Amino acid sequence: MVQHSFPAMGTTVELLIEAEEASAELEAAEAEFERLEQVMSRFRPTSELSRLNEARELDVSADLADVVTSALDARAGTRGRFDATVHDAIVAAGYDRTFDDVPADAPGGCVSARCGGGVTVEGRRITLDPGTRLDLGGIGKGYAAERVATLLSLAGPCLVSAGGDIAVRGVPSAGTWPVAVSDELTLGLTRGGLATSGTERRRWRRNGVDQHHLIDPATGKPAASDLLRVTAVGSDAVEAEVLATSIFIGGLDEALAAGVAAVLLTVDGRTFVTGGLA
Repeated sequence: MVQHSFPAMGTTVELLIEAEEASAELEAAEAEFERLEQVMSRFRPTSELSRLNEARELDVSADLADVVTSALDARAGTRGRFDATVHDAIVAAGYDRTFDDVPADAPGGCVSARCGGGVTVEGRRITLDPGTRLDLGGIGKGYAAERVATLLSLAGPCLVSAGGDIAVRGVPSAGTWPVAVSDELTLGLTRGGLATSGTERRRWRRNGVDQHHLIDPATGKPAASDLLRVTAVGSDAVEAEVLATSIFIGGLDEALAAGVAAVLLTVDGRTFVTGGLA
């Protein structure tokens, strides 16, 4: 099993390939993550996404058009719980630079910002309503994991994890890809994708008040969820990311009623396994 890791998209990317040699594929994987970060990063002023957010109307690459279209489909499919138009809200909460540079505590409180603005995709031309900006952090990592898994699969069965957004191709000789979701629980993936959304890591304080990066589009502020972490399984990493984020924002009762394949950890330390995983 070939293993390789590197930093990209504000996280650590981990690659596993069941092959004796995969140097060319690993090099292509790093290059693809860098290319897609140039497309989707809100922290790079010259990225396609930053230029779109600034200009509000832009002819974009097929990748950006695909990701934005997926984000709009997700907004419709989750009744607005997953919404890429949270850019200004997450900045207003204090996440206005790469996370390593966000102060652990700083003056000023979190203010709400409008979410749910209009976004139109016509072919490769994207138009944003006035005051609307996009953040593609989570769904972008899922998209990148899927693209890179396709590249690596040329060398053999593989797993790609972009900070916990996981895509797999093929089945390893062990029979499954083991993914630890807690100290006590490991899931075995044979296909599809998996993603985790939670507030344990990306959190900070403003004026002594805890903040985090998972915005509730209904309020324009960090979600007041009774969940601490959600790990969801989907048909691919993009769907899993959408499920994990929307479940987190909806809270425990909605998650239990929905019966989605997921592992739920509550803020008071309880663990629930739902859907096809139960």
